[in-house]
Amino acid sequence: MKGKLSKKYGNIYSLQFCWNNVVVLNGFQAIKEALVKKSEDFADRPILPLYKVFGYRDSSEGLVFARYDKTWKEQRRFALTTLRNFGMGKKSVEEQIGEEAMYLCRGFQNEKGKPFDPKARIVNAVANVICSIVFGDRVHYTDPDFVELVELFEEDFKLEAEKITQIMNVFPWTSSIPGPHQRLFTVTRLINNKLQKIVDQHKETRNPAVKRDFIDAFLEEIEKANDQDSSFNESNLVFTTIDLFAAGMETTTMSLYWALLFMVVYPDIQRKVHEEIDSVLGKEKKPTSEDRINMPYTDAVIHETLRYGNIAPTSLPHRAFRDTEVLGYFIPKGTTVFVNLSSALFDETIWEKPYEFIPEHFLSTDGQVIKHEAFIPFSMGRRICLGEQLAKTELFIFFTSLMQCFKIKLPEGEPAPSLEGVVALTRSPHPYKICAEPR
Repeated sequence: MKGKLSKKYGNIYSLQFCWNNVVVLNGFQAIKEALVKKSEDFADRPILPLYKVFGYRDSSEGLVFARYDKTWKEQRRFALTTLRNFGMGKKSVEEQIGEEAMYLCRGFQNEKGKPFDPKARIVNAVANVICSIVFGDRVHYTDPDFVELVELFEEDFKLEAEKITQIMNVFPWTSSIPGPHQRLFTVTRLINNKLQKIVDQHKETRNPAVKRDFIDAFLEEIEKANDQDSSFNESNLVFTTIDLFAAGMETTTMSLYWALLFMVVYPDIQRKVHEEIDSVLGKEKKPTSEDRINMPYTDAVIHETLRYGNIAPTSLPHRAFRDTEVLGYFIPKGTTVFVNLSSALFDETIWEKPYEFIPEHFLSTDGQVIKHEAFIPFSMGRRICLGEQLAKTELFIFFTSLMQCFKIKLPEGEPAPSLEGVVALTRSPHPYKICAEPR
């Protein structure tokens, strides 16, 4: 999946995008040199004019699109530490995921073996894990506020992937023209307002002696800072919360959505997963992350899902923080750089059969999981996905729980679903239906 341009021009080439030059990196060696060996050189983000319209006061708010500076370092360090130490609520993060897996399996069971599209149920489960971390507790799937928030985020993902959105980033003045694209700004305001309301509720009910969730931890830092120039302020809290939801919902949801599709298309692989689960867990023991080491085949299936599913083909754009070089090619400060993660995940010199779904790509001859340096679905370097460990835990527990409880089948008479992805903000499967038969 390097594409025609890299075959013609090599692993590093430049494109003229309107009046801006952008550089595209292909191949694991180029990506590794840029994001690992010269990690700070490529740690910056390009300034996207549209995000000013969304309400970001400057380029240092939030986590995902914030510029590489002292503020970003401070916020990322805080977020990583807070997420890592999240025993501050009633349950650990893993316990919360395990509880949500139970509700997810119950939702599948409620379909009573009839055809259904599993995406909505997956979205609810993944979103509720974020709710547990950020808001302090899970929410019932039918709660009106929860339903509205999830629907708003899903609509936002779709609208941001539209061509008109990309045009507005190049020509910001088009954002003031009346038209259907104005819905994007309405959705963004509604999300901001809902999250601000939750922050206000936390301020009213907060007990400084008890940190219930991420918002409480952030509010504590605001009190400690007591400084107008601090990055710990309510505006940044809202935008950081948006980033946690956006990053945590979409990628994990699509990974699970791909995983179930692969189980339908490859029933022999599903059978092997069932056999390993029955051998290690049986019918009653609920999976935990500690079981992963004893379940190498299931773990390899998840790894191959992330590789072959290719959720984030180019990741988010980087920006050269200073004048630098990659493999001898000069890249000036301020250049926007796109990293083609697909070129590493489908590198024909690394993977035996890169264009086939083969869990054995991640298994040694004695059946143990292999760590591939070029396995970079979460990117690399200083901008590596903040929620990588959370996502891996969610994927293992959710997927294993579903496979323990159900045999996933294609509805009778339905044609085989397509494995061609739909590329927008992420790469997702075409909608499909399954039947979940209790085991």
